[in-house]
Amino acid sequence: MDAIFHGILTVLNLFLIVGCCVVFTNAVEHLGKIYNLNEGAVGSILAAVGTALPETIVPLVAILGAYLAHADVHVGKEIGIGAILGAPFLLSTLAMFVTGLAVLIFWKAGKREHKMNANYVVMFRDLKFFFFSYTLAIAAGFIHIPVLKYACALGLLAYYLVYVFRTLNCSHSQCGESGELDELLFERIFKKYNTFLVWLQVIVSIAFLICFAHLFVGQIKFFAGMFNINPLVLSLILAPIATELPEKFNSVLWVSQSKDTLALGNITGAMVFQSCIPTAIGILLTPWVFGIESVINIVLVYLSTVLLFINLYRDKAFSPHILITCGAFYVIYLVYVFWKLI
Repeated sequence: MDAIFHGILTVLNLFLIVGCCVVFTNAVEHLGKIYNLNEGAVGSILAAVGTALPETIVPLVAILGAYLAHADVHVGKEIGIGAILGAPFLLSTLAMFVTGLAVLIFWKAGKREHKMNANYVVMFRDLKFFFFSYTLAIAAGFIHIPVLKYACALGLLAYYLVYVFRTLNCSHSQCGESGELDELLFERIFKKYNTFLVWLQVIVSIAFLICFAHLFVGQIKFFAGMFNINPLVLSLILAPIATELPEKFNSVLWVSQSKDTLALGNITGAMVFQSCIPTAIGILLTPWVFGIESVINIVLVYLSTVLLFINLYRDKAFSPHILITCGAFYVIYLVYVFWKLI
């Protein structure tokens, strides 16, 4: 009965996260319009950071919660490292797959064109920043001198500030103008429209996303104990699926509206954020040492990123078929995990 209850609670979390995504994407577009931000900044910073908060909270809750509750700190750190490494992995594989598949589905349904119109400047900049920040974060795992590890963490934080500065200062002509917007959802409730109402909708949707991420940590611990699975492996797979749902569903919503820069910038911007902020937390609060499961995960992230780089460099645009191919790396890791369990 406990397993059924926790399973239902997990599924309920997923549906509630989807609802929050609809509210958040609607608000963040209006926020970009109010502050006259380019399309790249809206997708890669506002949307990416907002929806990346849950997966940033998960490792913090898992690690600090274990200390505060006097629980098994080792399990908390394993879940924390798994959630931190799992986020870029899921974004570069499964999130890309879902977005590419959505493009083909909406194209077949006659709701959009087959070609993706994501801004080349925004996409290439995001992938370039991600590659270097992720490499620095992984390199820190092989450094055994504490001072140098902490220097890497500080370097990642500074690097993200550079990324934000570069993104915000990208001209509208280079990074795109925001298109037409749907009515603000809170406007239908309060019958008015102002900056405060837009910010209120953003804050409320993010608050609920964080709440559901907190609940999901408990589900991971329960199922890890029930099935006697390494919590790091389980968190590498399950934690990012729930906490990265905002990026995936936000992107599907934007793809359906042919807003490809927002759709993909939401993912690539989150990749940059995940490789800088949560990894810095991991370096500071955990041993940040990688086992074989983590190393395989890291290699697959690099393979997927290189594939995206080649596609973007060659065609100056993303192909939905290449995005779908990225999903193969996620399947490879699942096969490896199940093989290990068997």
